Amino acid sequence: MKLRFPLVLAVAALAAPAFAQFESPQPSPKATLTQRVGLTDVTLSYSRPSVKGRAIWGALVPLDKPWRTGANAATTITFSDDVTVEGQKLAAGTYSIFTIPGKAEWTVIFNNDAKLWGETDYDAAKDALRVKVKPQAAEMLETLHIGFPSIGATSAVLAIEWEKLRVPVTVGVDVDAKIRKSVAAAETASWQAPMMAARYWFDAKTNKEEAWKLLEKSIATNKNYVNVSRKARVLADEGKVAEAVKFGDEALALAKADPAKPNVTAFEKTVGEWKAKGK
Repeated sequence: MKLRFPLVLAVAALAAPAFAQFESPQPSPKATLTQRVGLTDVTLSYSRPSVKGRAIWGALVPLDKPWRTGANAATTITFSDDVTVEGQKLAAGTYSIFTIPGKAEWTVIFNNDAKLWGETDYDAAKDALRVKVKPQAAEMLETLHIGFPSIGATSAVLAIEWEKLRVPVTVGVDVDAKIRKSVAAAETASWQAPMMAARYWFDAKTNKEEAWKLLEKSIATNKNYVNVSRKARVLADEGKVAEAVKFGDEALALAKADPAKPNVTAFEKTVGEWKAKGK
């Protein structure tokens, strides 16, 4: 009988790690999302409460007061690069997202304290940025969702959606700055980086003068079928057919001499079409 109590303690001690590791399903499960916008990664982490028949706006979530925009720990967002939010600059980093819901307008807040729990811990003095946005009516959504319903090359819509409400926030990214940084960081002997940057800008129909300089830099570094054929295509797009044919023929000659023997069947056809057009 004297051994019973020590035995109980020993069993409890052995079981403690198992209890410490035990986890049960949460009423508001955690979600994590990483979305690339342009060349910038945006990561969201938040907990997703459900309506469960409750009144939400102006009841469970009071109007005109800071809300952690989710459940449990505060929602956080991480930007790998500097961005704009509704046209205002926000530095790269991790922020908690708080909102102040209103009937006609919401305030969306990016706060420097990313380890907040409830609304009572929120400190407006640590706000990095506040923007005003208009809420929109939406179809019923039982469980809170924060994500990117619309993504473009240089911007995306970050939407907070719950119950019958949708709050869109526009996030902009600077793709051009990332491209310039990548080209600058590339090795001096690299012809690929300037060529790919030039191709992007030609296709996007932006920064044309800079694109031409980079394409010529690529050719000067290592003249080959890839960059010379790209030059021919750009000239053709500009309506300079005779020049396009000249560089098209040069690109085909480079391909023929290349030990890798690139497939030029489609490009040969294109050059033939340019020649026919120039007659």
